[in-house]
Amino acid sequence: MSRLTAAEDRIVESARDILASQVMPRVRAWDGGQADSCAVLPAFGAAGLLGIQVPVAHGGLGLSFHCKRQVAEILAGADFGLAMSVVNTHNVAHHLANSATSDVARRYVPALLCGERVGCTALTEPGAGSDFSAITTVARHVGDEWQLDGGKAWIVNATHADVIVVYAQTEPGSGARGIAAFVVDGRRSGFVRQARADTAAAPGIGAGGFELQGYRAQADELLHPPGKAFKAALGSINGARTYVAAMCCGMVRECLRVASAYGAQRHTFGKPLHEHQGWRWSLADAAIDLEAARLMVDAAANVIDAGGDAQTAAAQAKVFATRMAGRHIAALMHAMGAEGLLGQHPFLRHLAAAQVATLTDGSTEMLLDRVARGLRSAE
Repeated sequence: MSRLTAAEDRIVESARDILASQVMPRVRAWDGGQADSCAVLPAFGAAGLLGIQVPVAHGGLGLSFHCKRQVAEILAGADFGLAMSVVNTHNVAHHLANSATSDVARRYVPALLCGERVGCTALTEPGAGSDFSAITTVARHVGDEWQLDGGKAWIVNATHADVIVVYAQTEPGSGARGIAAFVVDGRRSGFVRQARADTAAAPGIGAGGFELQGYRAQADELLHPPGKAFKAALGSINGARTYVAAMCCGMVRECLRVASAYGAQRHTFGKPLHEHQGWRWSLADAAIDLEAARLMVDAAANVIDAGGDAQTAAAQAKVFATRMAGRHIAALMHAMGAEGLLGQHPFLRHLAAAQVATLTDGSTEMLLDRVARGLRSAE
């Protein structure tokens, strides 16, 4: 695995400390839908974890993608929804710091970095999921402003987010070339939040939607004009696929830790489970695939930090890691017997989250097609 700097190691340790003090006491409440992970964002902000990649000039830490994906892996070991919530707020701060005007960045970035405001990125719509170019949210010029109308759905953090990067179509029927990106303020008139998505899978993710009803964006709140927004979105999605793969690794690693500890103290037929060969093999199988997945994540992260094209590496890492998580979380839960079904253990919530991961930032089928196209171009 690629080595982190001393400063990055400190950030990773901060993430572990906050997990122990702020997160683990709340995870069961998130599982029951009684609270959202956004409540702990200020603690992460105070430790700098909402600004890992944000430039120092904007109040961030200016660290590597490798550091962010390490933190994402650690957080997902506790709760996938938490990891997604933290990373998505971070991503909006990073996006605005790099793409917004200085006035817009000053307006929003400091509040995102301290966890006072919550960020999300809105591409998906009720009728346009994986087919990003088919979005129907419309943006049209009204004087010096833009008026946005339309709805977004299945957006991470949408139940609480109020600083939102929204992609909208400026020229209906033009596909990708007409899409532009705007920063939307959820505290402004014309933004109507919908009820949270009712799903038992990763409730801490805060998934939901909203409507834009005559929402007015100021001229300087256009982040990417038509012709450039689509490319910008596709560029960021390779990072998302890579850190989702890292999150799958974090969930499997935690399940492996719990199962291994249980095997040392649980006795059957006069000896610990660890002394039964077949039982040990199931854990060894998980450990091998986990290591392979982490190496694939590492390879994709190397490309991203080098500024290269990570499309294939990110797709490969996500496909392998999500499959690995679905297979081994179930197997490790089975290795625990009925004990694995108890809510005090992570198996059920991680197994559900692994299914969410297969759909997030590109379905498995889409990514397989991406890898296949790469094979044809290499011929």
